[in-house]
Amino acid sequence: MIGLHDKARHYALKLLSYRGRSEKELKERLKKKGFTKNVASSTVNYLKHIGIIDDRALAETLKREALKTKLLSQNGARRFMLNRSIPREIVDMVFSQNENEDIETAGKLVDKKLKAYRDYSPETARRRLHNLLLRRGYSIETIMTVLKDKTLKEEDLK
Repeated sequence: MIGLHDKARHYALKLLSYRGRSEKELKERLKKKGFTKNVASSTVNYLKHIGIIDDRALAETLKREALKTKLLSQNGARRFMLNRSIPREIVDMVFSQNENEDIETAGKLVDKKLKAYRDYSPETARRRLHNLLLRRGYSIETIMTVLKDKTLKEEDLK
């Protein structure tokens, strides 16, 4: 006979097999599945104790994904991590605000998107890139610096 705690652990491991989850996120999913608060807490504590759940390691992974794969700004990456229920203290510990890193990442994103905008006028391409960078969480100063460095001419878009 499988106990309630075993069912909760099995379900938690199933969830973790899909993607990494924070402690809070996993507790919420267990409660949503119908497990009591005590069962959810003890399950998360057990998985934390044996090293399967680690919010700090997950934060490092999410930071890398947000900055390198999604090409988000530092602020965008922070929001991404906070939305995934990573505690603010851990997010603050993982990030050191570095404007140069944002400029470099924004430059990569602009370079990646320039080919897609080759059919547009330089003004339209600049506006679209500006809006894209804003949506990704870059500051106005960073956007202006990157777009100034990447002066858009007809030949850049071809």
